[in-house]
Amino acid sequence: MASPAIQIGPFQGAKGQITLPGSKSISNRVLLLAALAKGTTTLKQLLDADDTQVMRKALRQLGVKLEDHGLDCIVNGCGGLFPNKEADLFMGNAGTAIRPLTAALVMQQGNYRLSGVPRMHERPIGDLVDGLRQVGAQIDYEKEVGYPPLLIHQSVISIPEAIQVRGDVSSQFLTALLMALPLIARKAVRIEVLGELISRPYIDITTKLMARFGVEVSCPDGNTFVIAPTEAGAVYTSPQTLYVECDASSASYVLAAGVLGQGPVRVLGVGKTSIQGDIAFADAIEKMGAVVERGDHYLQTSGVRHGQLNGITIDCTAIPDAAMTLAVMALFAKGKTRLEKIASWRVKETDRIAAMAKELRKLGAQVIEGPDFIEIHPLDQLDWQSPVNGIDTYDDHRMAMCFSLCAFGPKQIQINDPHCVAKTFPHYFSELASITY
Repeated sequence: MASPAIQIGPFQGAKGQITLPGSKSISNRVLLLAALAKGTTTLKQLLDADDTQVMRKALRQLGVKLEDHGLDCIVNGCGGLFPNKEADLFMGNAGTAIRPLTAALVMQQGNYRLSGVPRMHERPIGDLVDGLRQVGAQIDYEKEVGYPPLLIHQSVISIPEAIQVRGDVSSQFLTALLMALPLIARKAVRIEVLGELISRPYIDITTKLMARFGVEVSCPDGNTFVIAPTEAGAVYTSPQTLYVECDASSASYVLAAGVLGQGPVRVLGVGKTSIQGDIAFADAIEKMGAVVERGDHYLQTSGVRHGQLNGITIDCTAIPDAAMTLAVMALFAKGKTRLEKIASWRVKETDRIAAMAKELRKLGAQVIEGPDFIEIHPLDQLDWQSPVNGIDTYDDHRMAMCFSLCAFGPKQIQINDPHCVAKTFPHYFSELASITY
């Protein structure tokens, strides 16, 4: 059920600082790794949002003991084998949960069902299933081929010389294989990526976190990944304590507020040493003319160097989520902005290219969309429109947060179903209110 719409803006400026919630990408990865590891892991500053609650619930159904203490979570690892060999798991619309968990469950010698909300059943998973079938997995599609719900059956797993997986739909398929295969491999495992690997920084997050749990992955070339052999019974080992970085994707909205509202606005909990690829958003807005300051554990924006943002053309392969924020900032720029290599937007929480284009046009913008790009022309002050029926958010947290930035324009903006931000940033609108005026 949709939440009541809210009216925001027009904002005159922005100033202050915000500590962001933990990264969704890191949180769901470390929850699974800690569950599979030997030993007990304390995860600190873990994201508490819809997608991570989905993962926690699934792990509990599988017999993993988790204790929540505020933003900390103590996970008692099961040494690679979940206690429960049968489960019916509802994964909501959490791609970062269903994909790695699917791969891990194949290695469990059990029978499982994974389903989600209707939109999840429209998000492709066939390339991951194809990769898992190469090691002997028996997986059936309950409805449409290539999409959840999935039925995983007990099977005999064996590792071929090389496993192949496509990389041009979602990096999460490769992440899932990388995290799961050490559970059964006692020799080096080679994974070959077919085609272009999108969202490469998310793979870097995966391999760095796997290393924290004792499993090394090498990359002899851009499309080959080799998982180092582990001793029998070793698999993943708890690092005892692991701090979760704040979410760099969520940082993009706050940093954008500091640009559009003249700042200074400081984001605490993520900085120049971050392992998240979306930190490159700071580089992108610098190219547009934003004033950016970087510390080890903070990022800060303070308006624009020469009075107005400049439109840019940019390859968004490395920042697919944060790139959405650039699409809205483009309304305030001089000259058009073109975001390229964003085909993955089509298979996210909604078709983000289509949704972004439709909502930007409601504001009066000229927009051109293609299979893997979007081009946005800026709006003059007098051309801004405030849609009578508001901005639709498509049950997509990033649509809601991106379009909140339109309130830096000359008109009040209505955001429909604002509660959808609970997926990753439950208190986003109250935090935004704390830094805007």
